[in-house]
Amino acid sequence: MVSVDVSLILQIINFIILIFVLNLVLYKPIRNILSQRKEKIEGFERDIDTCIENAKEKEDAFSQGVKNARAQGLKQKEVFLAEAAEEEHRMIDEIHRKGQSELTRIREKIVHDTEAVRVSLKKEVDDFAKAIGHKILGREI
Repeated sequence: MVSVDVSLILQIINFIILIFVLNLVLYKPIRNILSQRKEKIEGFERDIDTCIENAKEKEDAFSQGVKNARAQGLKQKEVFLAEAAEEEHRMIDEIHRKGQSELTRIREKIVHDTEAVRVSLKKEVDDFAKAIGHKILGREI
């Protein structure tokens, strides 16, 4: 038979003291470390969420910047095309004007040269007519 005596009470007191000491020496520091680790992990998670949010904002800002740059590029391209078309039209008009001027000058030169040739031929025609008349008639006209 088992007898309950003072040793059982001493064992119970020993067990309670052991739990108290283990709690102070082992369990509390481990729980503190675990709670600190949990807080640190939660802080990292908040930092990660903040970084992800900042990255999304920056990506959106970058995308918007690219869209704005493309829009400005297209506007600038349209401006350049309009300026080029205007310059082309101006150059064509200038070439056309110069061509008309040159054509007028050439026509005037042709008229002048024709008149000069006509006067020259008229003098020669008279001389040729006299020479032909002299040969045909045999005498001076």
